[in-house]
Amino acid sequence: MESMQLKPLRTLWVAASLCLGVVGTVLPVTSVFAQGVRGLPDFTDLVDQVGPSVVNIRTLEKVSARTPSGAPNEEEMLEFFRRFGLPIPNTPRQAPRQNRPQQQPEEAQPRGVGSGFILTSDGLIMTNAHVIEDADEVLVTLTDKREFKARIIGADKRTDVAVVKIDASGLPAVKVGDVSRLRVGEWVMAIGSPFGLDNTVTAGIVSAKQRDTGDYLPFIQTDVAINPGNSGGPLINMRGEVVGINSQIYSRSGGSMGISFSIPMDEAVRVSDQLRSNGRVTRGRIGVQIDQVSKEVAESIGLGKPIGALVRGVEAGSPAEKAGVEAGDIITKFDGKAIEKSSDLPRVVGSTKPGSKSTVTVFRRGSSKDLSVVIAEVESDKPVAKAAGKEEKPRASTAAQTLGLSVADLTDAQKKEANLKGGVRVEAAADAAARAGLREGDVIVQLANTEVASVKEFEAALGKLDKTKPLNVLFRRGEWTQFAVIRPGR
Repeated sequence: MESMQLKPLRTLWVAASLCLGVVGTVLPVTSVFAQGVRGLPDFTDLVDQVGPSVVNIRTLEKVSARTPSGAPNEEEMLEFFRRFGLPIPNTPRQAPRQNRPQQQPEEAQPRGVGSGFILTSDGLIMTNAHVIEDADEVLVTLTDKREFKARIIGADKRTDVAVVKIDASGLPAVKVGDVSRLRVGEWVMAIGSPFGLDNTVTAGIVSAKQRDTGDYLPFIQTDVAINPGNSGGPLINMRGEVVGINSQIYSRSGGSMGISFSIPMDEAVRVSDQLRSNGRVTRGRIGVQIDQVSKEVAESIGLGKPIGALVRGVEAGSPAEKAGVEAGDIITKFDGKAIEKSSDLPRVVGSTKPGSKSTVTVFRRGSSKDLSVVIAEVESDKPVAKAAGKEEKPRASTAAQTLGLSVADLTDAQKKEANLKGGVRVEAAADAAARAGLREGDVIVQLANTEVASVKEFEAALGKLDKTKPLNVLFRRGEWTQFAVIRPGR
């Protein structure tokens, strides 16, 4: 194995010497190597500059002394500390024997290890929300080995950002960088405590920006080695500025596989400002369920490009319903900002102050329309109501059999339960309709951008269309509305 590793190096040595005509001469080869490594980054100054601002975070959880210790994750962590000669944080005492008193005082046992960094010189520290989640105590250790008990200022699970405070002053705070200047391919560095190993430095490049892995955040993707314990640590550019918080990894083994994700610092700062002011984050909402717009749907309805957010459902009594937003609308702009993809909408709406008035631009039946909406505040998720059950089947239409469809009028009870003014219920779907994804129980509310409230209207609309060409259908399934494109003859 050793000879295989050395072989490329020997080949490079000989090749370089022959090029210079001085086989065996060391100086020319050194020059070649110097030329080859020119431009590679040196992280030593960055480590000296930012390292003192990075902290180790340990969380403790209070449990009864008679509760058996030794959960697999705790035992493995303690064994790791022992094997590498590291100090064992608050080693849990042995569980009491059965003949000891049943009532024992609670004691703090290790729960997790993470990282963080000093945001202000007076002791504000930023980390991940999941690092301190459900912790009874949070302990912060600085690089000079001083340890402080921290109090939690606030944590936001949606963005995975948290702020804690220690009673200290004159601390080395980080510099916050401009994320908009960050470029794909740029060198970056991470400092943290993977597996409890304090101030471990790893480096790599920015692999991608605006990576969609969450509702409210476009992540920075890197190939920096990030492992458990790195969570909450800083992602640092070559100017020594923090541009992100290391938050997630893609892994099949639990360890680094070269794909890691960091929260952009501009987003994290906005969240931390609210946490510091109010202890929580307020977000706007308009009350719609959305989906991506596919290319074939965009073409079939006259939108052209697959942009915007398809409204699949509108919550009853929500700001969107009051503003006139309908299922099947495609939201293309919010307050004049283009919505390129569906994930853009919750981010833009979420950053809008509740109570403010905004303009929503929707694409509906071939044209755009501006609607005024008053933003509400995000609240706890509500359970989705179950779809209406089956009832007696009214007379079915056979006019749509060329599309593989059989439809029927909705009963009054079905309209009321589904909160629909009209539409036709799919009694059977075969051939082209089935290939488009339609199935029994779906309710068709639009055919080729034309509203249909009954079988009669459905037949009239269908009679005006060329049934040999693709037809777009807007339909309701349970609580959700979506498009399908029926391609006859395929």
